[in-house]
Amino acid sequence: MPFLLLAAPAFADPPSLSLPLDCEIGTTCFIEDYFDHAPDPGVQRDFACGFNSRDGHRGTDIAVLGFDAVGRAPVLAAAPGTVLRTRDGMADDRLMRGVTKENACGNAVLLDHGDGWQTLYCHMARDSVAVRPGETLSRGALLGTVGLSGQTTHPHLHLSLTRNGAAVDPFRPEATGTCGPPGGPTLWQSPPPYTPTQMVTAGFSDRVPGLDAIADGSARLPIGAPDQPLVVYTLIGQAEHGDLLILSASGPDGAILDRSMIVKAPQRAVSRAFGRRAPPGGWPSGDYTGEATLTRAGKVIAHRFAHVSMP
Repeated sequence: MPFLLLAAPAFADPPSLSLPLDCEIGTTCFIEDYFDHAPDPGVQRDFACGFNSRDGHRGTDIAVLGFDAVGRAPVLAAAPGTVLRTRDGMADDRLMRGVTKENACGNAVLLDHGDGWQTLYCHMARDSVAVRPGETLSRGALLGTVGLSGQTTHPHLHLSLTRNGAAVDPFRPEATGTCGPPGGPTLWQSPPPYTPTQMVTAGFSDRVPGLDAIADGSARLPIGAPDQPLVVYTLIGQAEHGDLLILSASGPDGAILDRSMIVKAPQRAVSRAFGRRAPPGGWPSGDYTGEATLTRAGKVIAHRFAHVSMP
């Protein structure tokens, strides 16, 4: 059954939100995508007029930094409320097999906070949902654990907030649908730090790709060749001087590359890549995972996974 954002009577005070994932921003998790405030299709703008969003995105995505967090990182109620609806039992599957428009949220919990306010928590681990409809919860109550269910290729929590069925950005609640300088009114108890820097994409290729090939997606290699190089690449927007980029990858036999690079000057768009030639006898068959991690002053500000299969 799809999750419906139910309407409620006229609102009064909005909920004050705490972080809905038990993690430390910049250390074990980061905000990957913000609410999209751009009205035009094909354009995205976060609340601060940056590009840290996706077209039509109506929530806040908090991503963890490893697949080992699936089924372990606790998802918490961001505010006191009553459980309206839950879904559990969907597989944690980055290939999204069996995912439809109706179940794209994956394993999830919908909470009512009174006066028309609701929060929705998506993509939790299978069989982790720990609450039932009708339960009254306090702030920080355990809802489940982060997972890979629904329409997602990496472990993260999608949090959405609505008022009488209309989507609201907790970073810009009084002017949802517009953007402006950060620092205005917020519904967060302790607003997570914001950076305009964005990691647009990461992937595997068999060569060092050009910026155009990365941007249009043609550089991405879904199936590798055992005798060809494996290269991890990334595209970053609004990088700053001194940012540290780490590119790494592992396969069936363990780590295959790990390279750290310093961004030398502020750049609107910067692409970086690093790879290895195929070993004697070729790459072993199986799945390979790459990672691109960007840190600033020791804090993670952007991260992406990459995947390729070797026949």
